[in-house]
Amino acid sequence: MASGRMEFHVQSIMQHANFCYVLPNDVEMPEVVDKRHYERKTKSLILLHGLTGTDSDWLFGGVAQEMAIQYNLAVFMPTCGNFFYLDRGYKGGNYATFVGEEFPDYVNKVFGYCGSREDTLIGGLSMGGYGAIHTALCFPERFCDCMGLSSALRIRDIAKGGEEGPMSRALLRDVFGDPEKLLGSEKDPEALYRKRKAEGRPLPRFYLACGTEDSLLEANRDYRDFLKKEGADVCWEEGPGGHNWRFWNQYIDRGLRHFLG
Repeated sequence: MASGRMEFHVQSIMQHANFCYVLPNDVEMPEVVDKRHYERKTKSLILLHGLTGTDSDWLFGGVAQEMAIQYNLAVFMPTCGNFFYLDRGYKGGNYATFVGEEFPDYVNKVFGYCGSREDTLIGGLSMGGYGAIHTALCFPERFCDCMGLSSALRIRDIAKGGEEGPMSRALLRDVFGDPEKLLGSEKDPEALYRKRKAEGRPLPRFYLACGTEDSLLEANRDYRDFLKKEGADVCWEEGPGGHNWRFWNQYIDRGLRHFLG
């Protein structure tokens, strides 16, 4: 397998951005548990980090290499700062456009992956779980499947002016804008899902999971209930665990098994 780290100039955020990658291009078959994954073409997975994280998190804390080997996945992990993978409305601050459009286009040009919707998944943890859901709904023609692990979905709390964990109210306002205008906006995953559904655009399949000792559990259950009510294709799992790599590494494997068999 090949792995590494690169950077390229990103027009949407007007800076050089790092990303890590893992490619299953020379995997030894004795390493693979279910060899059926190598009877199809390699699929692509964009994995997003959480708050204060970086592109190497899923390599050093997570199991990106093992997932690439076991599921025949080309995994790409960009750095996006603490901006929740959202567009800020001006060139130089459009992080959703970076992750959902410019990054997969660059990956396709350089590596030949992320070329089709049916072969491209997106996932993330915490802030990255929110980012994966938001990105998949902003660019539904690009992503067939979306995994949100312990997703930072306390949108109603933010709209009330409350703090989201370590984020101050000033930082939340900078990221999400006026709290009074948040609900119903495209930064609200419920409103965004309804909008895409009304437009008749393709919708991703969802895998959502959260630990029973995680403070984000109720917000994730609420989004699960919303998606089920809307008739979305959603798989939900919860189990013992907190907001940590032990839980995320276990449940990303379960999510990939759900989507890839």
